[in-house]
Amino acid sequence: MITELSSIDGLVWTKDSAGYDEARLGFQRLDPHQPAYVVGAASAQDIQQVVRFASKNRLKLAVKAKGHGHLNRLDGGVLITTDRLTGVTVDADEKTAVIEAGATWAQVIEAAAPHGLAPLSGSFPNLGAVPYILGGGLGLMARQYGYAADHVRRIEVVSPDGVLRPAEHDPDLFWALRGGIGNFGIVTRVEVDLFPVKTLYGGSLYYDLTAYPDALETWRDWTRTVPDTITSAVALLRFPDFPQVPAPLRGKHVAQLQLSSLADDGEELIRPLREIGEPLVDTVGELPYTESAKIFAEPDHPGSFSTRNILLSELDPKALDTVRAETQCIIGIRHLGGALAKAPEVPNALGHRDAQYSVTVLSISEKDESKRQRQVLEPFADQTIGRLLNFSSAPLDEAELRAAFDDGDYDRLKKLRANYDAEGLLQPNHPF
Repeated sequence: MITELSSIDGLVWTKDSAGYDEARLGFQRLDPHQPAYVVGAASAQDIQQVVRFASKNRLKLAVKAKGHGHLNRLDGGVLITTDRLTGVTVDADEKTAVIEAGATWAQVIEAAAPHGLAPLSGSFPNLGAVPYILGGGLGLMARQYGYAADHVRRIEVVSPDGVLRPAEHDPDLFWALRGGIGNFGIVTRVEVDLFPVKTLYGGSLYYDLTAYPDALETWRDWTRTVPDTITSAVALLRFPDFPQVPAPLRGKHVAQLQLSSLADDGEELIRPLREIGEPLVDTVGELPYTESAKIFAEPDHPGSFSTRNILLSELDPKALDTVRAETQCIIGIRHLGGALAKAPEVPNALGHRDAQYSVTVLSISEKDESKRQRQVLEPFADQTIGRLLNFSSAPLDEAELRAAFDDGDYDRLKKLRANYDAEGLLQPNHPF
């Protein structure tokens, strides 16, 4: 069957090919894909040909874009990689960018910056832009501008029948792709809005939780007072006592307050957080948007990990007391509200816009941590109203998946999936 793929412009690997492992592995190394074929697509037309090949030969089809990776392993079948589709075109007059399927946010940021513009990128710029958008996209300016999926103008997608389609011409498909992730086709490019942002006031304050046990509650109370120009989060983690860790953080259990402000008085607005005490490390200040990765300062090396997420109506102090004692997992809490609560002019599948906080638990492990993750999140059960799929890289049952959407939307998505992919060709992370 390999001869059927010989005419594509991209590269093709089988399990016997040199470079197969490098091609199939992504940022996420837990339970990696084991495809029969890996195709490094070089164009939308390559993707069309691969889709038709998989359909003809009744092979499952998955996509690996640049980013934090998969959770639904492909055994056999065909894996399309989009690493070669990295084009970014900026229209400064229209304040838009056209982003190909394999481009990272770092590439979009670099292309937009000379025009004084910035995208609604996330905390980790080396993440693939397109899958981030399809899952919603909760970024550094989220409370000011909303989800990245709310600012999509056009989507080009190869549907499971191998046809290249402009999704915006099909209201059902356009609605489903923006928030329904990869269940309806393989997106080859998107056009998104850009915003007139050159700089941010931001960074992180790292507080030792042993010395300042109330840091988390202070941040929670502070989020109730801030304007929409401030988007913030907190990560609770224990740093290992390793030489590569900055000396003040080694072996410490830390609350990392992650701050991003578009306000002119950013320093005054964060003053209550500085009054907590003396931080172990302080990276807060004015920085160009091109250096926005410094705010969360997330690791940029591959590894084995899994995450589970919930959305909350409120952040209960007793639940905070419980998770503050957790030291084996990393817990991330993000402040929502603001523009995130507003529905876009063109509706999309994102739900639970009334959520006030997002909580994610991350486990660094070679084994399934689902049980432990659920236990860590259990104290928030009474306030849980849903979840964000972008932050859910652990397997979800149907009830958990249904809870990611507003009432009726999961059933609508499931019907649309049956319509667009009747044969079940695609194997996305969260299949409906």
